[in-house]
Amino acid sequence: MHQIFKSNDVGKLEELEHPERNCWINIVAPSSEEINQIAEQYNIPLEFLEDPLDKDESARIERDDDTEAVLIICDFPIVDEDDIHYASFETIPLGMIMTKDYFITICTIDSSIIQSFIKNRIKGFFTHMKTRFALQILYMISTQFLRHLKRMSRQTDEIEKELHESMKNKQLYDLMGIEKSLVYFLTALKSNKLVLDKMMRQHIVKMYEEDQDLLEDVIIENRQGIEMADVHSNILSGMMDAYASIISNNMNIVMKFLTSFTIILTIPTMVFSFYGMNVQLPLSDIPIAWVLVICICFGIAGLLGFVFWKRKFF
Repeated sequence: MHQIFKSNDVGKLEELEHPERNCWINIVAPSSEEINQIAEQYNIPLEFLEDPLDKDESARIERDDDTEAVLIICDFPIVDEDDIHYASFETIPLGMIMTKDYFITICTIDSSIIQSFIKNRIKGFFTHMKTRFALQILYMISTQFLRHLKRMSRQTDEIEKELHESMKNKQLYDLMGIEKSLVYFLTALKSNKLVLDKMMRQHIVKMYEEDQDLLEDVIIENRQGIEMADVHSNILSGMMDAYASIISNNMNIVMKFLTSFTIILTIPTMVFSFYGMNVQLPLSDIPIAWVLVICICFGIAGLLGFVFWKRKFF
């Protein structure tokens, strides 16, 4: 599926039936036949359309000297719908192709970032300003990373409160899901940083002064995202280790209590076992012997329990 848009004189986005110069072509989950057709129709290298559709493709920027087309691949975050835990995110690539006449975006899903442009929610957006359009998308991606990082921080606090009340595996699995998401975020943000730094140093795309300022803003947002993800990852890693130690310590306390209680109960069991034998035993001639035996058993058990209590086994 692909749609064609172009900004009118007042900056409002209009959908077209056929491509025009300085239009924007948005491609979502194309088939192999569509990719070949689009590559031939718009004179774009085939790999420029295929690479952004690979989920494991790393972020990068490159230029084709023959067609003068520029490809920018960057990763953006999405919610992992297949994960059953509390919160989990993953990242997928988004491709931006700038040619002399067209600006093309291609992705495996219809992302909310692209929808923000289609629904005219972005100020100062024009399809003929290709470099600024690409930087605006990169800025939206960086802010989306920050928004999801803040969401994960709130979710971590909620899980921490639950862990204070109940030490269950579910909360630990939820923390593991967030920790996995942070690894994806850090990897994607660092890859995007390489793309932004290359755009700043090598001037692969033509930029005006305003575009340069926007690129600096994108770099700042991206750097902030890296720092936030790194801090949250370190905090979460320390929290996981701490709660693992707490759970292990609680288990040791329970085992120590059960062992001490078992030892105490062993004393009456041993005495009653002796008196259950059909042989001559002490106090067997006394009518109230069973009362004395019970008192002796519980006296020894009580003394042993007092000793364990003094040694803080309970």
